[in-house]
Amino acid sequence: MIELRHLRKEFEDVTPLEDVNVVINKGDVISVIGPSGTGKSTLLRCINMLEPPTSGEIIVDGQVINDGKCDLNEIRKKMGMVFQSFNLFGHLTVIENIMNPQITLLGRSRQEAYEKAMSLLHTVGLGSKAFNYPDDLSGGQQQRIAIARTLAMDPDIILFDEPTSALDPGMIGEVQSVIRMLAKSGITMMIVTHEMDFARKISNRVLFMDQGGIYEEGTPRQIFERPQKPNTIKFIKRLTSLTYNIESDDYDFTDMYDELQQYAEKLLIENERISDLQIALEEIVVNNIMEASEHPEVVVRVDYSEKNDLLSLGIKYKGEHFDPNDSDNELFLEMLNEPTTEMVDQEIDTEEGNFNNYIHLNFSWVEEE
Repeated sequence: MIELRHLRKEFEDVTPLEDVNVVINKGDVISVIGPSGTGKSTLLRCINMLEPPTSGEIIVDGQVINDGKCDLNEIRKKMGMVFQSFNLFGHLTVIENIMNPQITLLGRSRQEAYEKAMSLLHTVGLGSKAFNYPDDLSGGQQQRIAIARTLAMDPDIILFDEPTSALDPGMIGEVQSVIRMLAKSGITMMIVTHEMDFARKISNRVLFMDQGGIYEEGTPRQIFERPQKPNTIKFIKRLTSLTYNIESDDYDFTDMYDELQQYAEKLLIENERISDLQIALEEIVVNNIMEASEHPEVVVRVDYSEKNDLLSLGIKYKGEHFDPNDSDNELFLEMLNEPTTEMVDQEIDTEEGNFNNYIHLNFSWVEEE
C-alpha cells in the first residue's frame, strides 16, 4: 500500500529522519512511539507530503509520489490526517465543517455531503451537535468532529499525529474509543502517540523511532514485553519505572517531583496518587531517613503497572530503621491509612549490599461513586 525507501528529511539545524525504510500494509494499525525529537510527527508529514523529504522515495500503490510527476491533491485524497490541533473553521457549523471538503474536493452534491456528514456524526456520537459551532464543543468533541471530517473523504489510510495530546485527561477516552472503533473496521491507520497502554491495545505493529529511523519494530507484545535493542529497552523501562539514588543532603527533590509529574502525565496516572506518593517521599525520606543520617544512602524506585493499575514506591536505605506508622505527621498518617494505600513487606533482601532497610508502599485507585 505505502512503502518508504531510504527516506531522509533535513532541516537547517537538525536531521530528524536519516534513513527510514518501512512498508505499511492494507489494514495495518501502526503505533509510532519513541523519545521526543526523533522525527515521529515529521515522518507522518512526509508521508502526506506536507513536508517534502530531502531524499528517498515514498511509494503509494506503486507510484512514487515525491518525484514531482504525480498529482498530490489526488494522493492526499487517499490519506486523511488528524492533527494535535483540531483545525476546524470557527465560523462554520459542525455540519458545514464536514460537508465543505466533500463538496469542494470530491464534487459531491450538498445533499450527498449532508447525508454523509450526518451519518459520520452519529458514528462518532455527536449527531446532536450538527448545527453547533466548534467553540460550543469540548476539546474531545472537536477532535471527534475532526476525525469525522477526515472519514468523510473516504481515505485509504488515516495518519494520526498525537490525536489526544491537546486534550484534558477526562476527554482522552472519548477520542480513543472512536479510534478503537475505526481499528476494528479494518481501515489502515498510523498513529503517533505517547500513550503506551493505548498503543499496546490498538496496534498490530509498533514502530520505535530513534537515531534517525525505525530503530526497532514488532508486535505490541514484542516491543512492550520483549524489546531487543538497548534504546528500546531503556525507553520502555523508563516509561514504567523511575529510580533515584540519593547520597547527599543537597539532593534536588524539586527536580524529582517535576519528573514524577511528567511520568504521571505520560502514563495517565491520577494527580491524587502522585500527590500521595510525594507526601510519602517527603515524610519518609526527607523528614526521617535523611534527618537521621549525616551521609544518607537511599535508593528510591517508582513503578507503575498498567496491567494492574498499581503505582508502587520502594525505598531502600542504609542506617537507622524508621517505621512509617510511628510518624507524627498527621497528613501522612491519614494518607497511610487510606484504603487505597497499602504498606507491604518491609524485609530487605540479603543481596541488597549495604542497604539494611526497605519500605514498600502501593497506591491503588478507586473511583469515587
